[in-house]
Amino acid sequence: MNYIQQAYKGQRELWMFILTTFLVAGIFIANFVFYLISDPADLDAAMDMMKTWPSIISLIVNLLPFAFLLGLLFILVKYIHQRSILSLTTARSKVDFKRILFSFSMVCIFTLVSFFIGYSIDSSEIVFQFNLGKFALLFFVSIILFPFQIGLEEYLFRGYLMQHIGVLVKNKWFPLIITSVLFGIAHSANPEVGAIGFWEMMIFYVGTGLLLGIMTLMDDGLELALGFHLGNNLLASLLVTADWTALQTDAVFKSTAAPSMNVVSEILMPVLVVYPIMLLILSKRYGWKNWSDRLFGKVTEPPKEDYKIIE
Repeated sequence: MNYIQQAYKGQRELWMFILTTFLVAGIFIANFVFYLISDPADLDAAMDMMKTWPSIISLIVNLLPFAFLLGLLFILVKYIHQRSILSLTTARSKVDFKRILFSFSMVCIFTLVSFFIGYSIDSSEIVFQFNLGKFALLFFVSIILFPFQIGLEEYLFRGYLMQHIGVLVKNKWFPLIITSVLFGIAHSANPEVGAIGFWEMMIFYVGTGLLLGIMTLMDDGLELALGFHLGNNLLASLLVTADWTALQTDAVFKSTAAPSMNVVSEILMPVLVVYPIMLLILSKRYGWKNWSDRLFGKVTEPPKEDYKIIE
């Protein structure tokens, strides 16, 4: 059984899917609606208010709800859908933590190398602000709470929604596309979207969603996506901060540059060049084959003897 077919191991009534999605994704839906109906001045005022809080308090307030929502998703999957959390995580017989570590290391190495190359070329708009006490507290909070934040996003978008939409539409390409678009929309209320531009950031977010979705389908599990997402977000918190980003932290460095993005070098280059290279590395390491079937094939119900619904 492939990854999407894991949904057949549980109850799949439509009302269960709607209820679980509404309860767990409510925070993303509310953020998006608030972003659409709010006056830009009100959004700026809300951001200015949060900047008056200690950065570590702001980080905790932003991340803590994800822990409760991830727990809620697990409860609903187990007791409403009557499925194991393992089936939501991977098609393997157990979670492969080595895969999580490899993709985590891959994105961390790339981010650190690219940052320090850029820093060595031009550091005029990067301020070194390392404070051991503040950084130690930031590091502790980050390693505790970020796994819940990225866990919710991966288990919701690449896990629950990918599997159940795939079972509903009987193919793999549609859930890959729609969950990537929803992943982008879920981040539309982030302050960098307003600072840089909606469509520019949507290209980046949706492109990242596609990368993580392809990892999941090709590898039949969430492990690589979990590791990549965790490494990316941890370094976003610990390495560099800026006044106009979603994460206001006591990171090692602070960017004083104006909020802008070069569409070619900072959006299209990662999405069209760096991400494919990363997928190539992963495909060589894990021997991915049959790309067409894994990404665009049909989803069929496996023989009953191949799975059992948890009672």
